[in-house]
Amino acid sequence: MGLFSKLFHEFVDVIEWVDDSSNTMVYRFERYGNEIKYGARLIVREAQFAVFVNEGQVADVLGPGTYELETRNLPILTTLQNWHHGFQSPFKAEVYFCNARRFTDMKWGTKQPLMLRDSEFGGLRIRAFGTYGVRITDALRFIREIVGTDGVFTTDEISAQLRNLITSRFATIIGGAGIPVLDMAANYDQLGEFLTRRIAPEFGEYGLELTRILVENISLPPAVSEALDKRTSMGITGNLDRYLQYQTGVAMEAAAGNPGGGASDGIGMGIGLAMANRMNESLAPGAHPSPPPIPGDVPLAFHLVADGAAHGPFTVEAMKQQAASGRLQEDTLVWSPQMSQWEAAGTVEALAGIWSKSSVSPPPIPGS
Repeated sequence: MGLFSKLFHEFVDVIEWVDDSSNTMVYRFERYGNEIKYGARLIVREAQFAVFVNEGQVADVLGPGTYELETRNLPILTTLQNWHHGFQSPFKAEVYFCNARRFTDMKWGTKQPLMLRDSEFGGLRIRAFGTYGVRITDALRFIREIVGTDGVFTTDEISAQLRNLITSRFATIIGGAGIPVLDMAANYDQLGEFLTRRIAPEFGEYGLELTRILVENISLPPAVSEALDKRTSMGITGNLDRYLQYQTGVAMEAAAGNPGGGASDGIGMGIGLAMANRMNESLAPGAHPSPPPIPGDVPLAFHLVADGAAHGPFTVEAMKQQAASGRLQEDTLVWSPQMSQWEAAGTVEALAGIWSKSSVSPPPIPGS
């Protein structure tokens, strides 16, 4: 530094810092030889702290305001420099300005998927990311623990450590919360507030206040997301026959729109015929036949109508007892799973024998 610069710095007696950046947390005021004149004026603006360091030892911490650097304003530094004897030559000290405003939109996120046990899907891997905000509340502790002798300290120099801290605690908290994956989207705010309360004390050890953590997204790996989308699509599709018709129509339209695609005409015609056949089958009266009869080894069971209500089921032997008691007549309506509708009991083959002659008259006696 030249002679003119040296003289200029000796006579300049205003110490201030106007921050024009968005990420500077601490700035060390530059002074030639670190010499500060007795009686110099110090301006500390709102959302700033000024920390004096004299020969490696913190002398004073001043909040917002305008100060004259003299005995009555710097009692600790006065004791260190013996100013009470009237010593008024420049003294050597460093001034660190700490930016106490809130630093927002700082990013956090998981580098690797977190293993999670979900009550519905079992073991899952999830990713999460979001933002958080911090500000300096204890300037002295922040300089001692984090900044050290760095002349310009920005958020980039501490964001990795803070991000790792949030990610580690997030894994512990979300793993023990027991919140189903499908319900996490409805609990982002609660998760953010809970994380803030849990992690804030650890930020305080650095002289920082964790103002808020926001959880912006919790996602599944691509393969799991694809499987979940298929499962959701199956539920939304509903009628598979109509879905098949729709898909066939889409394929036919795509083939018709690609005339230079080789056998596009044949493909379009084939898809059209297939769709027409499928639609005819689905619209035909017998398109949905009733289920096949129950195998013969399963006993027949009938319901009967008596007193205006259906009763049963009854086996064939039980139906004979109903006939013996008079409750079952030949014109009584009966139904079984093998029948398409209610019919008169006398017309049902399996029950017709109930009203046939139970015995045959013997032939005439010989010689009578």
